[in-house]
Amino acid sequence: MNFEFPSLLPYSYDALEPYIDARTMEIHHTKHHQAYVNNLNQALVGTSIVAVDGLESAVLDELLKNISRYSPIVRNNAGGHFNHSFFWNSLTPHALKKPESLLLEAIEGSFGSFEAFQKLFSTTAATHFGSGWAWLSVSKKDGKLIVSSTANQDNPLMDVIPVENQGIPILGLDVWEHAYYLFYQNRRQEYIASFWNIINWKVVESRFMETMKVKK
Repeated sequence: MNFEFPSLLPYSYDALEPYIDARTMEIHHTKHHQAYVNNLNQALVGTSIVAVDGLESAVLDELLKNISRYSPIVRNNAGGHFNHSFFWNSLTPHALKKPESLLLEAIEGSFGSFEAFQKLFSTTAATHFGSGWAWLSVSKKDGKLIVSSTANQDNPLMDVIPVENQGIPILGLDVWEHAYYLFYQNRRQEYIASFWNIINWKVVESRFMETMKVKK
C-alpha cells in the first residue's frame, strides 16, 4: 500500500485561532501536506519500500533514518510527510503553559530553566535562514535534549544532517512561510510567540517517555 494522507486533523481548522487562522490550516493541510504524500508515493514506485498497513509510521521512520540511500525527491517528500504529521499532533487548542513532570525536569536539566529553553528555541526558529524547521530532540549522541534547526523538510531522524543534530524529535515548529504568511505576513517572530499557546505538551511528553523506553 501507499503512504496515506491523514485526511482529518485532531481538531477543526479553526480550533487554533487566534494563533493560527483556519484558512492557513486548511491550505497547509490539504494542499502542502497532501502534495508531499502524493509525491512520495510517486517517487517510491519501483522501490522495495512498502507502507505496511498499521506500520506506516515505523516504515517512514526507518526510511528517514537511512535517507542517504535515496534520491533528493524521496528525501524532501518523506520529510514533508513525517514533519507535517508530527506538527499537527504537536498542537492543541487546549494547551498547557508548560510541560509537567519528567519532561519539565529534563528541560530544566538541559537548558537551566523552561524560560531559557523557550528563548533558545524561539531564537533558533526566528534566525533560521529560509524555509525549514526548529526542533527539540533527544540527542542520538548522548541522550540529552537539544535544540536545532533543519533546512527544507529535513529532520533530526535523517542520517544526512550533522551528527550533533541527529536524534529523536519530540517537538517541531514549521517555519516555512506557507505555515504563517496569510495571517502574519513577514512577522515570523509573532508566529513563533503564538506557537507557545498551542503546544500539546502531553503529546510531547509522551514522545519523550517513549525515547526513555528505547534507551532502556
